[in-house]
Amino acid sequence: MHDEQIRIRRFRDADAQAVSEVIVTTIRISNVKDYPPELMEELARTQTPAHVLERAGWTHFYVAEDGARVVGCGAIGPYWGKEDESSLFTIFVLPEYQGRGIGRAIVETLERDAFALRAKRIEIPASATGLAFYQKMGYTFKNGCDAMDEEHLYRLEKFR
Repeated sequence: MHDEQIRIRRFRDADAQAVSEVIVTTIRISNVKDYPPELMEELARTQTPAHVLERAGWTHFYVAEDGARVVGCGAIGPYWGKEDESSLFTIFVLPEYQGRGIGRAIVETLERDAFALRAKRIEIPASATGLAFYQKMGYTFKNGCDAMDEEHLYRLEKFR
């Protein structure tokens, strides 16, 4: 990683507010370039600290820190409860930190997690904003389908 002061660690409940702010800020600045603003505002409203805590309850959730500041996040969990398939979730890096290898470090951390190591396949619901990034990380369109789904996401996957 380019940034030596960036550290990736497991999420703690006390991070929920900071993680919520990272997600909402990134949606409002980065994702809004690829989606209608009203759709992004609707999404931003759902990304509360309580929502983050709920997701952290059934995933292995990580944060990227610059000193004491949370600047990115990502999670991995079972794909619909399956033992041999996992899914990546909630991968966000603050706009001013993008392009510095932090997203790559988060994904690489998730791919070393126990949920990844047991999986034959990892899926990611990718936004239009993140699509090229995930493709660079080796993810391809699930079943060759390169169309957005009803959630305005691309379904990508990687076999291990």
